[in-house]
Amino acid sequence: MAVPGVAQDSSDLEDQQQIVGRRIWMVVPYILVYWRRALGGIISNAVARAFDLIPFVAIGMAADYYSSGVYTSDLIESIVSPSPEVRFGLLIFAGFTGLAVAQGLSDYLWQSTAYKVQHDIRMDATSSLMAMEASYFEVRQSGNLMSVLSADVAQLEDIVSDSSTSIIRLIVTFSTAFLILIWMSYKLALTLFLPLLLIAPMVYWFSTRVQRRYRRQRESTGGIVAILENVLAGITVVQAYNATDHERERVHGESAEYRDQAISASAIRNRFVPGLYVVAGVAFGLLVTVGGFLMAGDEITVGQFVTFLLISTRMTMPLFIMGLLLNQLQRGEAAARRVFALVELTPSISDNELAIPLDDKIESIEFSDVTFAYPGTETRVLNDVSFSVDNGGFTGIMGHTGAGKSTILKLIERFYEPQVGQVLINGVDINEYTLESVRSRIGFVSQEPFLFFGSLRDNVAYARESTDEEVEEALRTAGAWEFVKDFEDGMQTMVGDRGVRLSGGQRARVSLARALLTNPDVLILDEASAALDAETEKKIQQSLFGSEGGHRLTIAVAHRLATIRNAGEIICMVDGVIVERGPHEALLSSNGVYASQWSIQTGDLLEE
Repeated sequence: MAVPGVAQDSSDLEDQQQIVGRRIWMVVPYILVYWRRALGGIISNAVARAFDLIPFVAIGMAADYYSSGVYTSDLIESIVSPSPEVRFGLLIFAGFTGLAVAQGLSDYLWQSTAYKVQHDIRMDATSSLMAMEASYFEVRQSGNLMSVLSADVAQLEDIVSDSSTSIIRLIVTFSTAFLILIWMSYKLALTLFLPLLLIAPMVYWFSTRVQRRYRRQRESTGGIVAILENVLAGITVVQAYNATDHERERVHGESAEYRDQAISASAIRNRFVPGLYVVAGVAFGLLVTVGGFLMAGDEITVGQFVTFLLISTRMTMPLFIMGLLLNQLQRGEAAARRVFALVELTPSISDNELAIPLDDKIESIEFSDVTFAYPGTETRVLNDVSFSVDNGGFTGIMGHTGAGKSTILKLIERFYEPQVGQVLINGVDINEYTLESVRSRIGFVSQEPFLFFGSLRDNVAYARESTDEEVEEALRTAGAWEFVKDFEDGMQTMVGDRGVRLSGGQRARVSLARALLTNPDVLILDEASAALDAETEKKIQQSLFGSEGGHRLTIAVAHRLATIRNAGEIICMVDGVIVERGPHEALLSSNGVYASQWSIQTGDLLEE
């Protein structure tokens, strides 16, 4: 079964019980795919931390050496035969050089891993999304989904590249420094580390309160993108209805929600980070005080105390890194919930385990006692519908709005599946064939032709390798070549976003050419000629149903009955039920629904 929506977030109670969250850890399997690269990043980062501490040890040793009053008097001699002074300098230089090389290597390995992980997650989310049935997209804003695939996935890339290195730095620096400090003086080590235990409740307090704010902040980001995407796509409608103030208020509402949640999260964050400074102040204040007493009692040397202080100051950086890290992880948790909710989507319409490719030409399509209601509704759109279309036949479907005409076409394409009955292809249930093989043999032209941003040629040859001659032939058959040849750039003419640079009739003909390019077994037309004038429609029908196109099975839905008057069979629908069927002349003579509509459209209905 399809997941009815983007997975719901956990309850607020659950949020308060989680320091980091659960969804963020779903990034780990993606990292493990590149485990060699990640392991190299971990090792080089650990080496960098070790090199980072070497200068401090050298400085402490130098302090003890210099305080002893023993010096090398000849500079030249000390260079030729390295004296302790030179060795201290070389050791410090080596520490910084090793740090630079190891840290650079670590950053490269982790950043490259992060980009690979980002790509893999985005592709998994995109693949899951594109596999979903049509009903999933009918109740969701595309802008919100775009926000997840762009901004939220990018947030996870930051988690892998920045947070991972921060975690390693935190662990390695603390553990290495702790061991060194314990070795030097366990009393000073305890003096330093005991106050740091106060950080644990602070971390819990921060994490459990900021998580919800970041989650709602990410949701508001998606809402803003969704509204703006709608507004920009329908800007002519917005301006025509003087609705700019209305749309501005909608954006204002979502933006204000984002602002409020961001400020709330900032308030929590800016109470947490200063708290770290206070704890660090307590720890270092005690360290200097206790250290003075220990030196007075000759328990440690001056050099050891200097080294202790330098390493301790270096440990303040991981403390503040931890503050930034937790903040970033909470942001990542909010993004991970939205991203992995898409990754885990499961379509309700997919190939069954025993599905086979449809290798034979489609000779017939049959509806057998089909009943259908759209997901989430109880109103039946089709009620016990049965009919068949044979090879080479032209079937027209007419009826008022909501009669179920377009639904029949969507069931043939398996955008939906009937609750009762069967759709058969060549006498076999359509579910027995793979989706891809069925759709590859069907040309579909919707009542709202959609063109992608790009050239006219790219739209006709969409996702197919085609020659210019094949594209031109499809354009000719669709009646589009007559205007394409007059364009300055011909087939390379840019159509604009959604084809806005073309008229409605031109878009319809280009969309028809796209469907005809592969010479499909079945051509499905859903009000495809609604934007065409009568003369152009006649020319296109002559091309479609002439000697070259007569072999094709065609099903056309139309409000304008002139479009389907030449069909071998016309199906008349009322409220999801077939009430009449037959050729044009027979339906006229029956004086039923079709004859009534024909009279209205041709002006033959007598005035009362």
